[in-house]
Amino acid sequence: MRGTIYDPLRKKEVALTPEEEVRQFFIRWLNTEKGYPIGLMASEYTIRFNKRSFRCDIAVFNRKLEPQIIVECKAPEVKLCNRVLEQAMTYNMALKVPHLVITNGESTVICSYDNTAGKYAFAEDIPPYSSR
Repeated sequence: MRGTIYDPLRKKEVALTPEEEVRQFFIRWLNTEKGYPIGLMASEYTIRFNKRSFRCDIAVFNRKLEPQIIVECKAPEVKLCNRVLEQAMTYNMALKVPHLVITNGESTVICSYDNTAGKYAFAEDIPPYSSR
C-alpha cells in the first residue's frame, strides 16, 4: 500500500493507488487550470443504465447541476485504447454530457459532442468553467 491521499470531492482520505493519483491530479487541474469549482464535481459518480450501476471516476456539473463532463481515469501503465473510450461512452448513454475525457496521467483524450454532425469528435481541450 502506498498510503492515502485526501479526495476533496469525497471529503475523505482514500487509498493512494496509481489510478487515484491520476484522478486527484485531474481534479486539481480542472479546478486550478479550468476554473471548475470543487463543489460542482463528484468522484466515483454512480450512473444507472439498463438496470445496471456504473461509476465514472469524475463527473463535472454546471450551475444547474446538469452533468457536463465525464472523466475516466486509468493508471499510467494502462494504454488509452478504444475499450477505455467505449467505457466512458457507455456512461454517457445515461448522462449525455457534451465532453468525455479519458486520461492515464501521461496521455489525455478529449471528445466533444458536435451538434452539427450529431456525434463526438476529438477535441484539443475542454472549455474553461467561466465559459459556461
